[in-house]
Amino acid sequence: MSSEHHFYDHALETAGRDERLRLQDEKLRRLASVIAGNPFYRQKIALNGFNLAGRGLADLARIPFTTKADLAEEQRAFPPFGRLLTYPPSRYPYVHQTSGTGGNPLMWLDTADDWETWVRCWGYVYRAAGLRERDVAFFAFSFGPYVSHWAALDGARRLGVRCLPGGGMSSLQRVQAILNQNATVVLSTPTYALRLAEVARENGLDLVSSAVRVAIHAGEPGASVPHVRSCIEEAWGASCFDHAGATELGAWGFECEAHPGAIHLNEAEFIFEVIDHATGAPSPPGEPGELVATALGRAGMPAVRYRTGDIVLVDREPCPCGRTFALARGGVLGRADDMLIVRGVNVYPAAVDDLVRSHIGAAEYELEIRRVGGLDELLLNIEAPDAATLDQVARTIHQRLNIRVGVRQVPAGSLPRYELKARRYKRVE
Repeated sequence: MSSEHHFYDHALETAGRDERLRLQDEKLRRLASVIAGNPFYRQKIALNGFNLAGRGLADLARIPFTTKADLAEEQRAFPPFGRLLTYPPSRYPYVHQTSGTGGNPLMWLDTADDWETWVRCWGYVYRAAGLRERDVAFFAFSFGPYVSHWAALDGARRLGVRCLPGGGMSSLQRVQAILNQNATVVLSTPTYALRLAEVARENGLDLVSSAVRVAIHAGEPGASVPHVRSCIEEAWGASCFDHAGATELGAWGFECEAHPGAIHLNEAEFIFEVIDHATGAPSPPGEPGELVATALGRAGMPAVRYRTGDIVLVDREPCPCGRTFALARGGVLGRADDMLIVRGVNVYPAAVDDLVRSHIGAAEYELEIRRVGGLDELLLNIEAPDAATLDQVARTIHQRLNIRVGVRQVPAGSLPRYELKARRYKRVE
């Protein structure tokens, strides 16, 4: 396959910066004119003393940030959807909700036009991973009310990929379906990819020799975490691709075939900013910060200057693939609200994940966090084969992160396994 076949829209993905800014400005002006009457944004903008209609990039910074807490409060105060809809409810054939891992789930609606934006965003993800019409994709999801699962399925179908939904199956049934139906692509969270590999081993099933050649992951940091990635690739014998998204925005980032240790920010469909999480001021170039995104193609339930809570390190170094989209180095580095302060050292769970996975034999783990003297202290429970592995993990974390972590061996299979986002970190009073 030629490299151009890894592009969803070659012209947009390789456009010069001036052309991209022109297109973003045009799309933002169009979006702003449509949503000027949206009750939620009309009130938000009115508080800043100007009208949203026709506003472009030069005015973006005057628009207040939107947070998930804003949206949740809006739906609590004006159930069930809040005053977040631009059109009458009859215009929205698609109704989904968030997972609710951070609190009560948000209801999220899409018009037919908004849904096409979802499909396009997935097109970028799939083409960058090299998907083509003869591929067979297995979706290791429960589906349920989660928009990303349904949009992922529809996006693949639009490219002519044969789609195998895995809802309602046990993990063993999913592994068997992947093998029996010669799936060439698997989609799941990184954690669940490792769980499926574990189930395959327990049942004497060989994933490495299967037809699977591409594994696409999101939902949590992992597929861009070096040792998590290598564990997945070794277990599946497949090339691993990371991507990122949110119910409120769409699939906003994807990894390309060059595997640059980063994900591309889809600047054809979104405008991105990086800010200091504490102050809201722009982060200095080369410094990590919280990603803020404006979805340019979803006017029905808009998300303008939406604070994602994702910590990224963005640069514009050229990518070998030829895309000119900005890069988030290391993918999503962590969540702003997940950062731990351990004896004065800032630690993201993804960093712990990387170091644990670097040790062969550490099957699963759970991190207990206790607040002592205003600081976090950590106890790592690991399904490990022996004391030597525990010592190696503790030493590696101390050497690499400059923190001391208690490490305790627990019986094999005693820790939870996850299909959706893993919840390995728990606070203990």
